Amino acid sequence: MNPVVPPRIGFVSLGCPKATVDSERILTQLRAEGYGIAPDYAGADLVVVNTCGFIDAAVEESLEAIGEALDANGRVIVTGCLGSRAELIRATHPRVLAVTGPHADAEVMAAVHAHLPAPDDPAHRPFTSLVPPQGIKLTPPHYAYLKIAEGCNHRCSFCIIPSLRGDLVSRPLGQVMAEAVRLVEAGVRELLIISQDTSAYGLDLRYRRDFWEGRPLRTDLATLARCLGELPAWVRLHYVYPYPQVDRLIPLMAEGLILPYLDMPLQHGSPAVLAAMRRPAAAERVLERLADWRRQCPELVLRSTFIVGFPGETEADFEALLAFLTAAQLDRVGCFAYSPVAGAAANALPDPVPEALKEDRRACFMAHQAAISRAKLAARVGTRLTVLVDAVEATRVIARSYADAPEIDGTVIVPGAWDLAPGDFIEVQVTGSAEHDLIAEPVAADLA
Repeated sequence: MNPVVPPRIGFVSLGCPKATVDSERILTQLRAEGYGIAPDYAGADLVVVNTCGFIDAAVEESLEAIGEALDANGRVIVTGCLGSRAELIRATHPRVLAVTGPHADAEVMAAVHAHLPAPDDPAHRPFTSLVPPQGIKLTPPHYAYLKIAEGCNHRCSFCIIPSLRGDLVSRPLGQVMAEAVRLVEAGVRELLIISQDTSAYGLDLRYRRDFWEGRPLRTDLATLARCLGELPAWVRLHYVYPYPQVDRLIPLMAEGLILPYLDMPLQHGSPAVLAAMRRPAAAERVLERLADWRRQCPELVLRSTFIVGFPGETEADFEALLAFLTAAQLDRVGCFAYSPVAGAAANALPDPVPEALKEDRRACFMAHQAAISRAKLAARVGTRLTVLVDAVEATRVIARSYADAPEIDGTVIVPGAWDLAPGDFIEVQVTGSAEHDLIAEPVAADLA
């Protein structure tokens, strides 16, 4: 008897790490039900496209990806943030089979079942053997994103995330820890903690107690971080707003339980622009808090993102932003020129900044910050660091230190051929610095 060939799904995942986790969950469920995953359009019986819809450029990219999948395959289900605008998707691509919104695993599976029924082969049920304990992951085996909440309670004037993903919904602490343990047991060496507003974790649950290993534990970020710090893996926090409760995390970093690293989207340094953005923190209080954190944990590394050219931003506001950068001395910074987003309250604000001026300010901002970042990297020359190996090439090893998140920060480059593998931790001596990266050599002589 010829073996039954399972139906195969092609998958396109766009957007941020939070969307990546959604994709991983859908792929895990598909495999658990016996579907195969096709590496290309030609080998797929159906394609799922997980979209992004945060800014206009992301909308365009998502619509192009849907069109490409339709042209190459013809049978496409759309999900993700842009799925909240089903009328736009159907107007642009009327041939799509189904459209669902973000974090809609059940709806996606229902659409898949309707257009490509699950395999019905008694010889291959149950299909749990097709799914590793940690689920299907789109990241390399040695690191993984761990999403601890959905949605956001803020109403920033430039952002439409709450309309796409809803208000804050935190996962129970025990559930998060169970997933973290599965990941670490499967070989993950770094857990990247994500949500839309990580520092608000547990607020919607009123920080009620949950249980992990028989212990009653308060559902808040500091408690979760302490529990995650008990695992044999790096723990890195992303998307942390500078709230007072973040103060409780700094001692955990100083103790070495979690990485002394915060990804903190600050967005601007001018009080007037922050007020127009409806941001939850004042710039001067942020500077005070940063100074206090650094006194407690001198190794602390901070990365952030900013927006220039927001409606109403004056030259004085922009100068205040540059002054904020000088005072904050952030390690890693990203910058975007403001782009209107359909449905955002900021679209109605007066005094839009001309496009050419936006770009001029963005370039000036990046040049200003580049000098700060270069000095920060140069100060590490001569120090020793523990690094996590990401890739081993013929003439060099590419690794990251605690100061470097994958794909968004720099790397530590170790020239030479070394007997190492991705996921290895090694100690290195920093011998040089470049614009974004460090150059280093292994400390242990037996690696030669």
